Amino acid sequence: MLGGWGGIFRPNPVNVFDEPRALPSREMFHYAEDGKAYKLTDFEGQFVVANFWSRHCTPCIRELDNLNNFSKKVADNGIKVVIISPASEWKSLEEQQRFLRKYGAPDLDFYVDKKGDLSADLGIFTSPNTVLINRHGQEIGRIRGSAEWDDDDVIEYIYKIKAQHNQ
Repeated sequence: MLGGWGGIFRPNPVNVFDEPRALPSREMFHYAEDGKAYKLTDFEGQFVVANFWSRHCTPCIRELDNLNNFSKKVADNGIKVVIISPASEWKSLEEQQRFLRKYGAPDLDFYVDKKGDLSADLGIFTSPNTVLINRHGQEIGRIRGSAEWDDDDVIEYIYKIKAQHNQ
């Protein structure tokens, strides 16, 4: 746990691992690309912020617009933001898109976890929960709970983690 960042992450469970961890090989699906299957390791070469969320989670919904702004601010700096929710929460791509537009997140790269297997393999049973992945496709840390993603201190902190753990 890194100290000193409790004010920008709520409730402050930021955990950067001493050693990178292998990611599960479960697939997630990108409905905007005709349901194409991806794995978290498919984004190798990029630093990935993978946010697991639910449409029934109030803190998740509150942070969507901040996460959208964060994504736009860091996109040109080698950071890819993806959001992943349970497939059972959605009836269609159009429903997902309407929901994200309504809550200020139309630009986020949206994936679904078909049966919750990816979340379970990662030990994620609450949301929001964010997995930080280095450019080698390894998990290097977690952020449990919500964050003010577009806050300059949060952005600086994520850049610091990326610089230290993305070699």
